[in-house]
Amino acid sequence: MNILEHRALRGPNYYSRYPAIFLRLDIGNLEEKPSDLVPGIVERITALLPTLQEHRCSVGRPGGFLERLERGTWAGHVVEHVAIELQNLIGFSVGYGKTIDSYDTGIYNVVYRYRDEACGLAAGVEAVDLVERLFAGEAIDMPAIIDRLKQVRDAHMLGPSTAAIVAAANQRGIPHTRLSEDNSYIQFGQGHRQQRIQATVTSHTDLIGFGIADDKEWTKQVLGDAGIPVPRGRVCGSFDEALDAVRDIGYPVAVKPVIGNHGRGVSTNIEDDPSLREAFDIAAHRHPSVIVEQSIRGEDHRLLVIDNKLVAAARRRPAHVVGDGVATLQALVDEENRDPRRGIGHENLLTQIQLDEQSLRLIGQQDLTLQSVIPAGQMVFLKPTANLSTGGTATDMTDDVHPDVRYMAERIARLVGLDIIGIDLLAETLTRPLEKQSAAVVEVNAGPGFRMHLSPTHGEGRDVGRPVIDMLFPDSEATGRIPVVGVTGTNGKTTTVRLLSHLLRQSGRNVGMACTGTIEVDNHVILRGDYSGPQAAAIVLREPTVECAVLEVARGGIMRRGLGFDECDVGVLLNIASDHLGEQDIHTLDELARCKLVVIDAVRQGGTAVLNADDPRVLEGQEWARGDIIFFTLDPDSRPVRRHVREHGVAFTVHSERIVMRQGHVEAEVIPVVDAPITFEGHARFNVANALAASAAAYALGLSIADIQRGLQTFHPTPGQNPGRTNLIDADGMKVLIDYGHNVPALEALSELVGCIPARRRISVASAPGNRRDEDLFTLGTLLARMHDVVFIYETDARGRAPGDAARLLRDGAQSVPDACRVEIIMEESRAVDRALDEASEGDLLVLLIDDVEGAIERLKGRRFSPPAGTDPADESP
Repeated sequence: MNILEHRALRGPNYYSRYPAIFLRLDIGNLEEKPSDLVPGIVERITALLPTLQEHRCSVGRPGGFLERLERGTWAGHVVEHVAIELQNLIGFSVGYGKTIDSYDTGIYNVVYRYRDEACGLAAGVEAVDLVERLFAGEAIDMPAIIDRLKQVRDAHMLGPSTAAIVAAANQRGIPHTRLSEDNSYIQFGQGHRQQRIQATVTSHTDLIGFGIADDKEWTKQVLGDAGIPVPRGRVCGSFDEALDAVRDIGYPVAVKPVIGNHGRGVSTNIEDDPSLREAFDIAAHRHPSVIVEQSIRGEDHRLLVIDNKLVAAARRRPAHVVGDGVATLQALVDEENRDPRRGIGHENLLTQIQLDEQSLRLIGQQDLTLQSVIPAGQMVFLKPTANLSTGGTATDMTDDVHPDVRYMAERIARLVGLDIIGIDLLAETLTRPLEKQSAAVVEVNAGPGFRMHLSPTHGEGRDVGRPVIDMLFPDSEATGRIPVVGVTGTNGKTTTVRLLSHLLRQSGRNVGMACTGTIEVDNHVILRGDYSGPQAAAIVLREPTVECAVLEVARGGIMRRGLGFDECDVGVLLNIASDHLGEQDIHTLDELARCKLVVIDAVRQGGTAVLNADDPRVLEGQEWARGDIIFFTLDPDSRPVRRHVREHGVAFTVHSERIVMRQGHVEAEVIPVVDAPITFEGHARFNVANALAASAAAYALGLSIADIQRGLQTFHPTPGQNPGRTNLIDADGMKVLIDYGHNVPALEALSELVGCIPARRRISVASAPGNRRDEDLFTLGTLLARMHDVVFIYETDARGRAPGDAARLLRDGAQSVPDACRVEIIMEESRAVDRALDEASEGDLLVLLIDDVEGAIERLKGRRFSPPAGTDPADESP
């Protein structure tokens, strides 16, 4: 079998409302070998993956997939189920999948759900290899497969602390975006409502407070000055200074670097000078300044304060083992490390115990070696500090915290100035006030780990992710989302996006817009290019100032990656017409309609779908709409629209040459059509439709009729406001119309406007991308010939065709028209434009269907067009 395409669909897509993996698979000669021709396949696969018994498949009951295997199914379908189950076996609960025949024999589109993208992709690769071996009767090493997938999982998964915050956000319906693959940098929410974290440091974490927590001596000063009990100590720059400090403090002491974390470089219970020398060197290796301070009698506790409220407390014990009277110390450590909760670093709830020099020193202080047999019940400590990152354990103590201790912890958070703070307290117990026992705060931590509280070794786990989300989004109903509009269709997307963005800006909104041409934030271009896909949506939704996002959604982006958002407030479907058919298994208009309807299917509950009631396929798509429906139509007498309005639905239409809004018995005038510059006094009917769609979407977002009227009046078809879309320019006696009509439906719509513009001759520069079908390119050529007297054909992106092939088809189509216009092929766009400018004279209309709008406008500047040959300028009327 051969994987032809393999990628993640990261948002709602052609196959599913949820993120999924797309795998285009050529099963080769297995097309002739369905599963019922493979002896013993059901027994082998159930031995490898017993949990496949739970897969219902199309049969609809447990064991359904195995029944399909018995009756006979193809290898692609088996890959789907194996890829799903492999993810379940490494801890990701997934169930959805489908396998679809393609138009090519032996090639299948396999789609299955994922939770983690890297693991989903890896599961697909492993599933293909496993199924190929299964059908061939070859040996399969299942433990090795699972081990490889776990390695992928562990390399990409979020740490426990970050994962807990993400889980809390998901429960609130707050979207999250992973901003970096190699650390826990996460954005919650969108646009100006976003909040960001890195692990447990938030975008509100105070920089000074962070600095205080990072400097242990500064911490002691701040807390000591406020009356918080802290150990007596001194910062030392040399061992001699450390000896002087001990003479003042007295043994036992603790030694630690001034700046550090996770207990690195810390030694406790130092009782003599040689041990002090060793501890000093260990700490100095971490930082040149070393703290020597009194040892406090008591157990290690961690108090977690979020938003100035104590939310969890734990008693921590350093990494240790308990003897059984039989095993050696080394054997006990090895057995403890086999606990499935222990992993490397922060990947699991507990960390594996690594024996280092400090461990060996500590073991020696207890008169033991690694070969000592530890008596039953005896506890042997292996680390000087209780950090979980060095193998320590934790017991939940949240319900045992005395009110005075709780107040002290919350006061420390205010004194240091951290929104999330971990307080390390040495105390005999948390059940009594600190002044009545041996106790002191030895450290505070910015960005503290949550592992010990989420799933302590002993006691009840605490949902400490939720307080973080509640702090970042204090309104319990807030989801951090901004209004998102997705605009799709075959033609008119860019104009509608630009016009709607203009309406919103005129009403005072800061708009993030992405379309074919640019990404703009608050009317400033930040990127140029084709931004009609999911990458553009991600860029806009990450922008911290954006209050509303208006996004063009093209077919290609939906098929390649899915939508760039999980849901939208308004989905606009303009039309369904023939374009790009034959690509990515979209061969019919019904299939194209299903692709475009993804945007409507993504409308949130309570949102709005804006639908073109004049397009039958769009009209049929209303069953996919999840929110309210607003129709727009050029036909005020449309039967479906009249019924919708009678039922108090909203519709935008044209009545008596006025754009109006109808609902029930109400008809509200928005603007005379002639007063909306983009409509060319109503001659550009396609732009009237775009104006209706933009008005409907604006209304759905809460704009008033007056807001919409003002926006329509001030949006002009100029290169400044709508570059490359019906830009009509007067150029010294000649008119130039610039547009992006690169498909048959667009050119048919444009021909009506071109016919309404008086001209002596109509000259065109035109092309079409090579990924159109032959018949579409030929038809496009016939339309160009019927509209113009002279056509200069250039070639844009060949997209897989041989150079000149697309231009030839356009020319052949143009020359097939009786009394055909003059046609020339000039392969480069800039040369074709120059040739047309040389050809044109006063009174002509030059129609430029081009990509480089700015370049063409630059060529027009300063150019004068002579009267046509044979004309005496003196005979011209003034």
